[in-house]
Amino acid sequence: MPGGRLTGEDRRQIAEGLAEGLGYAEIGRQLGRPASTVMREVTRNGGTGGYAASRAEQATRHRARRAKQPAGRPAAPPAPDPGHGRDPEAVRGFTESYTEILVLQGLPRMMARVMACLYITDTGTLTAADLVQRLRISPASVSHAVTFLEQQGMLRRERAPGVRREHYAVDDDFWFRSLLAATRTNDALVAESQRGADILGATTPAGARFVTAAELLALMNESLRSTMERYRELLDARKQE
Repeated sequence: MPGGRLTGEDRRQIAEGLAEGLGYAEIGRQLGRPASTVMREVTRNGGTGGYAASRAEQATRHRARRAKQPAGRPAAPPAPDPGHGRDPEAVRGFTESYTEILVLQGLPRMMARVMACLYITDTGTLTAADLVQRLRISPASVSHAVTFLEQQGMLRRERAPGVRREHYAVDDDFWFRSLLAATRTNDALVAESQRGADILGATTPAGARFVTAAELLALMNESLRSTMERYRELLDARKQE
């Protein structure tokens, strides 16, 4: 049923949708499920080019058997719910989907897990001990992930006066900074593509390829900058309300 675990029939429809060239959103609409659920199912089981319903069903059963906790071992702690009436299972499922999307965006899996864990908290901040407990990973893994994410500008370290423990925090400007970095990278690619076209000759096949790349990247940046400007206007208007 919608919202529950995927069934064998669901997986068959996913495989048929992929064969027809449908996107995750369209397949999700046909199943009555979020596109992220379909995406997670496909990426876990062979990707768009290797997904098969029967293999996916077998792999899911195998993962479920491996995930069973031995007797006496405590289950993973539920997602934090400070009185908001959230469904812990729904939050946990969403966290998994969000992690998969970050991985598809190019973030290493451990870093994606840490980022997702931080991002779903209301405070946007956790200690190393919190991350160790919630993700069931080693302190060394936390340290490595945090160092990477800090270098990428995706989180920051905080320490209150007189408090020994560091807190790792994300904020609402994370995606804005990410888009800003993307526009700067694209600017460099546009300039280099234009240079390549000049060197190779814009009328040659190789040169024309660089001309096309420069045009596309320039249009992307124009759209991104317009979007960021509108975003800032929305934030300013919200602050004045």
